[in-house]
Amino acid sequence: MTQALPPVLGGVCPYLGVSDAGRAADFYVKALGATEVMRMPPDEKGRYMHIHLVVNGGSLMLADAFPDHGHPLETPGAFTLHLQVDDADAWWKRAVEAGAEALMPVTDMFWGDRYGQFRDPFGIRWSVGTPIQKG
Repeated sequence: MTQALPPVLGGVCPYLGVSDAGRAADFYVKALGATEVMRMPPDEKGRYMHIHLVVNGGSLMLADAFPDHGHPLETPGAFTLHLQVDDADAWWKRAVEAGAEALMPVTDMFWGDRYGQFRDPFGIRWSVGTPIQKG
């Protein structure tokens, strides 16, 4: 590799192992407005070891499962990836229209955000929130 790797952005950077990292990256571009900044070439089976996206100003890394190298596909655990965004309604709608499963429509919440949840086609639960404008 002769080019410098793009910098990792944000505080915590999720690295997701999914069933089809190339398709997941394409979905996140469409559903979350992600920008793809790096994709390593796939192996002979079409699997990606590394894809780097930027979503809402932070890095998101993806890889396919490699059970033959000790990295099997696992069911996502009890976590939610949260995006604090400028317009939760628009982000939620775009994701659902792109194929995400609606889990919780965006609504005004007691803590002061408009907030909603969806699950992407790869089993990852996401939430979006925007502070409610007062006044």
